[in-house]
Amino acid sequence: MAEDLNAMGVFAVLAEAGGFTRAGARLGVSSSAVSQTIRKLEERLGVVLVQRTTRSVRLTEAGERLYAGVAPALEMVRGALDDLGNIAREPRGTVRLHVTTGAHDFLAGALVVDFLARHPHVRLAVEVGDEPTDIVAEGYDAGIEIGEVIEKDMIVVPVSDELELAIVGAPSYFARHPAPAHPKELVQHACIDWHQGPDAPAYRWEFTEKGRDFSVAVDWRVLSNDTAFNLRLARAGAGLAVTYVDIAREDIKRGTLVRVLAAYCPPFPGCFLYYPQRRQASPALRAFVECLRAARKETRKKRGH
Repeated sequence: MAEDLNAMGVFAVLAEAGGFTRAGARLGVSSSAVSQTIRKLEERLGVVLVQRTTRSVRLTEAGERLYAGVAPALEMVRGALDDLGNIAREPRGTVRLHVTTGAHDFLAGALVVDFLARHPHVRLAVEVGDEPTDIVAEGYDAGIEIGEVIEKDMIVVPVSDELELAIVGAPSYFARHPAPAHPKELVQHACIDWHQGPDAPAYRWEFTEKGRDFSVAVDWRVLSNDTAFNLRLARAGAGLAVTYVDIAREDIKRGTLVRVLAAYCPPFPGCFLYYPQRRQASPALRAFVECLRAARKETRKKRGH
C-alpha cells in the first residue's frame, strides 16, 4: 500500500512535468528511477499509463483517468503538509498548564500578556489546583509547582527565585495576642491553615532550627485549600496564616500584615515549570518556555542579580 502511494506521487509529478528527466529533477532522483517506478506501477495495475517517446511522455486514456482521480487528493496532502510546516514555523494551538495555588502568583499578568501578543495563534488553558496531578495522564503540556515535589525525570525551568515561608498576621491580631517567639508556640495561637483538598490532611508548618528541619501541626481555626482566602482572613485579624514571602511582600511593606518567626524560615528551591523528557515539547510550549526565560532574565536584571 505504501509503495503504491509513493508510486502515485511519482506518477503525478511525471504527468505534471511531462518528461522523465524533468520529473526526476523535481523529485531529486534519476530519470531511470522514475521510469522504473512507473513501469512497476503499470505492472501492478495491469494497464499502460504513459506513452513513451525519446523526448517526452504522454498520458494514455487510463493515465489521464488515474491522474484526474489522484491529483486532487495529492493536492490536499500537499496542503496538509504545508499547514504542518506553518505550525512548525509559527507556534499554534493550545498550551495546557496545571498550576498549584502557591505557584500561580509567579505566572505574572505581564508575562501572559506579552506571550499572547507575541504568539497570536496560541491559547493558554490554565487549571489551578493543589491535589496531586499526573500531568501526562491528565493531558497537560506542563505544570508549575515548587521544585521539591517535582519528579526527577522532568525537564524543569525556573519560574521564581528561592522561596521563603512567611508566617503572617494582622496588627489587629497582634494587638490581642503576643507574637510567637518560637514555632512551637503556634499551638497557642488561632491559625488559618491550608490543605490540598477535601481528603488531604492539614499542612504541617515547616521550619528549620540550627540546620534541623521540623514541622508543627497547628491547632487551626480555619482550614481551606485557597491561600488567597486565607490571606484575606489574616488581614482581617482572624489569625496567623502561612504563605510565601513574595506573595505577602506588599502587605508586609504596607503594614497590613506583620511577619513573625522569620529566623526559622530559611530559603528553599522555588517554583519551576516542568514537562516530561520523553515527550517532545510542542512549538507552542517551547515558545512559552522561551518567553518565561526571557521574562525571568529581565526580572533578575532589574533586581541586580
